[in-house]
Amino acid sequence: MLAFIARRLLLAIPTLFGVLVVVFLLIYVAPGDPVQEMVGERADAETIARLRAELRLDDPLPVQFAHYLGGVVRGDLGRSYITNRPILGDLLERFPATLRLAGAAMLLAATLGISIGVVTSRFPGGWLDRLALGATYLGISFPVYWVGLILILVFAVQLRWLPPSGAGGVTYIILPALALGSRSIAFLARVTRSAMLDVLGSDMVRTARAKGLGERGVVGRHALSNALIPIITVLGLDFGYYLTGSILTETIFSWPGLGRYVVNAITRRDLPAIQGAVLFLSVVFVLVNLLTDLLYAKADPRVAYD
Repeated sequence: MLAFIARRLLLAIPTLFGVLVVVFLLIYVAPGDPVQEMVGERADAETIARLRAELRLDDPLPVQFAHYLGGVVRGDLGRSYITNRPILGDLLERFPATLRLAGAAMLLAATLGISIGVVTSRFPGGWLDRLALGATYLGISFPVYWVGLILILVFAVQLRWLPPSGAGGVTYIILPALALGSRSIAFLARVTRSAMLDVLGSDMVRTARAKGLGERGVVGRHALSNALIPIITVLGLDFGYYLTGSILTETIFSWPGLGRYVVNAITRRDLPAIQGAVLFLSVVFVLVNLLTDLLYAKADPRVAYD
């Protein structure tokens, strides 16, 4: 197990290095001047030249990249051009909010998606199965920003049950978590249903029923436990997406997480903040995928790592 973890971490190094190179090059060839964003349009040429020299923006690109790479290796992602604060500190300050939102979305997706999938697999072809399949088609098709706006319109504006934006108690996280997890609920329901149908039609389940095991034991102990591999795969990938791709959700609901931080950095052309955020989120995604692989062995003892 330890050897497997070490190999995966070593293989992640070239991936993260490639992400760093691509983001660095894309940002530096993009139009606009970050110094102009910092000082405004009325700054004189001397001030602009001095700031560019201080920020090493006049150095050749290989020199700039080597300087930045050296800082990353030391755990220093640089300072924001706009706030002059350490970027790693800003990311760690906002990451718990994104983690709470991702955890709430995954809890909703796992609870609702798996429950719908298990129930519909028990009655394939029935009216409940057809209704659930239709609803999951809609859930997969609707974009997250549309779902978020509809939820705000219905539950915050019309019914006034929940706050439309911001962060606070439990009520503040319900709408953004539901919007972020809506697609996952639908997709997980379909994956669970398909996996359960395969297992319920297996010889193992028929043998369990022939031995007189109750239906609840057949579904829970035998069928669901043997259908966990695809379910864990979906949950792992979606949780990584929640952590790294919640920009639209956090923007719509004014959630103070990494998504809004990235949007603000892009809007203000804060190059070090963009680079640091992308690299940080890439590391998070790699770690989530590693954790997902480790969970396979817990869910299915037949999966072994050398």
